[in-house]
Amino acid sequence: MAGILDGVDQRTQLAGHNRFELLLFKLAGRQRFGINVFKVQEVIQCPGLTQIPKSHSVICGVAHLRGRTIPVLDLSMAIGLRPLPRDEMSYVIVTEYNRMVQGFLVGSVDRIINIGWAAVKAPPAGMGRGGYLTAVTEVDNELVEVIDVEKVMKEVIGSQEDVSPEVIRHDLSGAGVRVLIVDDSSVARLQVKKVCTQLGIECILLKDGEEAWQHLWELVDKGVDLAEYYAMIISDVEMPRMDGYTLANKIKKESSMKNIHLMLHTSLSGVFNSAMVQKVGADEFLAKFEPDHLAESIQKQLKVYNDKYHRN
Repeated sequence: MAGILDGVDQRTQLAGHNRFELLLFKLAGRQRFGINVFKVQEVIQCPGLTQIPKSHSVICGVAHLRGRTIPVLDLSMAIGLRPLPRDEMSYVIVTEYNRMVQGFLVGSVDRIINIGWAAVKAPPAGMGRGGYLTAVTEVDNELVEVIDVEKVMKEVIGSQEDVSPEVIRHDLSGAGVRVLIVDDSSVARLQVKKVCTQLGIECILLKDGEEAWQHLWELVDKGVDLAEYYAMIISDVEMPRMDGYTLANKIKKESSMKNIHLMLHTSLSGVFNSAMVQKVGADEFLAKFEPDHLAESIQKQLKVYNDKYHRN
């Protein structure tokens, strides 16, 4: 797989244009799956793995790669399919999600495709995989499934979801304050909602940028002052139909919306996000998912909002 990720710097040009590149792979059967190239650090043949006593059954072991040790998860087992061979016949996709580096064991790796988010759809209601899909698209007249990796990570590795008591500012009232949360992962939406709930803030949850864009225009058409109606928008970047960069860019170019505070909250690597935040006009970027950091950022904006609208 040497060279499959060459030229990643050039791929940053796709961000903000509702396009991205998808690395296609297979697990234990003929079905093809996809993962955003920006989450991928490298693709290697499965190395020797060191077993971890009493670890989750999905964790194959740990791999030692260039001075670091990373857990390797059998992605096939994680979504309810049969286990993969844990030898050189399989591959490991080394990724960075939610501030962590880990490997996903896969059966084979196909190629990288350039695709528009508009061609990526939410999975049809009642589709299988036990709720592990965030999106589907079509390549070569075949369905490609995008796995909800955040759901897999939460189930296998776990995560802290409660805000530390000492972080919560009791001098700031969240009563009557609304936050719009936009994310295609049900796990991520509920994680952000839990943080907001602990701060006493009401949440409206939407599944992608297109749904959020339509929702905001419905409010504008009713004469709603969006900057007062919502204290902030917290949006994922990777979403079907319309990604977070495109949503941010459209909001900040629209006079009736541009004053809303908009945070991009994503599991994507932060290598290029500072530049992208400036390019699309978002107010801030925060890497997923650390509840205390998220709570601190929300409370900082909550103070600005309460002072502006005299809500204290």
